[in-house]
Amino acid sequence: MSRKIVENIIAQLKNIQNGKTWYDDNLENKIEQISETQAFERPIPEIHSVAELIAHILVWRIHAIKLLQGQKSDLSVESPENWRSNEELKKIGWKRLKADLGESQAGLIAFLTDKDDDYLENNEYKPNHNFKYLIEGIIHHDLYHLGQIGITIKLLSINK
Repeated sequence: MSRKIVENIIAQLKNIQNGKTWYDDNLENKIEQISETQAFERPIPEIHSVAELIAHILVWRIHAIKLLQGQKSDLSVESPENWRSNEELKKIGWKRLKADLGESQAGLIAFLTDKDDDYLENNEYKPNHNFKYLIEGIIHHDLYHLGQIGITIKLLSINK
C-alpha cells in the first residue's frame, strides 16, 4: 500500500494553509495581516475583496469534501454561493470565515489520513474524474486565489 501521493497532497495542503512555501507566503500569514474592515474592501470595483476570495476558496473546498465523502453537491460556477457578496459575508464575519477556512483544510486532511494512493486513483466522483484529480484541482484553485489575495492586499495598501 503506497501513500506517496497522499502524503505529498497532505504536505501541499498544509503548506498552502500555514506552512513554508518557496513562492511567497501561505494563506494564514496573508490573511492575518489585514483587518476586518480591509477584509471586506474591494480595492477597485473589478477586484474581489479578500473575504470574497476566502469564501470562494471555502465553498469549493466544502464541495470537494462532500464529493470525497460520497455526498451530493450541486455547486457550480453559476451557484449564488460561488461568489457571495461582501454584505452577505459581513453577516458571517471575518473571524468565522478564517476559522471555517482552517476547518475545511483540516477536513480535507482528515479525509486523506487513512487513504492510500490506489484509493485516490481508483475512485471517481464523476465519470473519468478520480479523487486525485479533484484534490489536485483544489490545490491549484487555492494557489490561484492565494495570488489574487496577495494582489488585493497590495492594492489595499497602495490605496491608503
